[in-house]
Amino acid sequence: MEPYELVKGLRVTRNFAAESIPEPDIARILEAGRWTGSSKNTQRWAFIPLRDSASRASVAACGTFSVPMLNATFGVALVRLPDGYEFDIGRVAQNMMLAASALGIGSCPITLHDTECAHRALRLPEGHTCRYAIAFGYPDIQAESAARTQRRYGGRKPLDELIWKFPG
Repeated sequence: MEPYELVKGLRVTRNFAAESIPEPDIARILEAGRWTGSSKNTQRWAFIPLRDSASRASVAACGTFSVPMLNATFGVALVRLPDGYEFDIGRVAQNMMLAASALGIGSCPITLHDTECAHRALRLPEGHTCRYAIAFGYPDIQAESAARTQRRYGGRKPLDELIWKFPG
């Protein structure tokens, strides 16, 4: 898929099939995160792969809307190191999600609202935080289709609603 179309077509997947993601594809997703740009190229992050259901459940317990992590076959906890930037973590997440999509793998960002819980669950060193994780898996097409017809959210806002005139 062309990169621009990949960006425009990225959708969150909350329902996953039971099929496991092959290790080479997991490595590609993690590499996409590694190659993400960061402020001053400091790369103040670390990734904790969540390969088994117990680790995914432990992390999911730290979020409010984290059921997709329970349904996923793979997950990644995104750890911000001391002096790291939230913006950079968001960039890492988007790169991993786009790389997964290019491989036919769905993803869902998860906010870990209870950061103390995440700190304990992941046994992070002092000064390290994990507020975000990503659930990955092959989409369960039927479940996703059914869920999307039930959601009440509209489509994308028109571009002219999003572009504001500079107040000068």
